[in-house]
Amino acid sequence: FGENYVQEGVEKINALTHTEVGPHLVWHCIGPLQSNKTRSVAEHFHWVHTVDRLRIAQRLSDQRPAHLPPLQVCIQVNVDGGANKSGIAPEQALELARAVAVLPRLRLRGLMTIPDPAADDSAMLAVHRHTVEVWRELQSRLPGICLDVLSMGMTADLEAAIQAGSTMVRVGTAIFGQRQKT
Repeated sequence: FGENYVQEGVEKINALTHTEVGPHLVWHCIGPLQSNKTRSVAEHFHWVHTVDRLRIAQRLSDQRPAHLPPLQVCIQVNVDGGANKSGIAPEQALELARAVAVLPRLRLRGLMTIPDPAADDSAMLAVHRHTVEVWRELQSRLPGICLDVLSMGMTADLEAAIQAGSTMVRVGTAIFGQRQKT
């Protein structure tokens, strides 16, 4: 299960923990992560897809309880340079990946991206293929690390992401509909 909002995710995790299915669920934090939310994420989630700063990664590692397995993380890359998008520039991915990979309570798994909508399917595919290039570059430059996750594609760009090679898609809108504004 993925959650964009940390507090909502923690509430859902706590509500389901003692149910029959609770222990079998794997929780992914897929929303932007601020420093003041890292402890909640480190203590409750199994995955974080939105690591875009070393400071966030260090806090997650420091705050991950020792009795839990390492937190699985993806580095968020702003592959198309969208002004309103989180993530690091593709040319900064290797430096951040190297730093995250040595943190003791984290396990670097791959990249995540949320590109701006493109004019058409072929343009969207090109953006996703650029992410794949960055991912493969990391794989070749970090041979001892199993970078097996490419988290890209949401409801609107699902087909292009899969065609490009996504290994994990985020399709909450297709399942639950648009989030109601409160």
